[in-house]
Amino acid sequence: QVQLAESGGGSVQAGGSLKLSCTASGSRYSSYCMAWFRQAPGKEREGVANIESDGVTKYADSVKGRFTISKDTAKTALYLQMNSLKPEDTAMYYCAVPTLDTGAWLPGCRFTESDFGYWGQGTQVTVSA
Repeated sequence: QVQLAESGGGSVQAGGSLKLSCTASGSRYSSYCMAWFRQAPGKEREGVANIESDGVTKYADSVKGRFTISKDTAKTALYLQMNSLKPEDTAMYYCAVPTLDTGAWLPGCRFTESDFGYWGQGTQVTVSA
């Protein structure tokens, strides 16, 4: 059984920084593509950043230049460094990874929710003006 656990959320003022962490337990997941999503109140969940097994990263336009995704394969951990935070970054943040089966055929690392079979419980980020 794969479980993902996010941490590092909190409340900060605009311009501040937070670093989110996601640790994975279990081994039956694909590390081909690991991602962060977020969902703000009243809005659909959206992809924020993803990272492929070879380290290639992709970001949503709204966070480019401010957020950095990274991973520690040895620790089976995924990180999201968030700088210059804005009130519009306020959301519940989730990490996600594909199942082994899905990861074997993914055409690329995308922000498609159905690509990801395992999700964490989320960590809240609140940015005040």
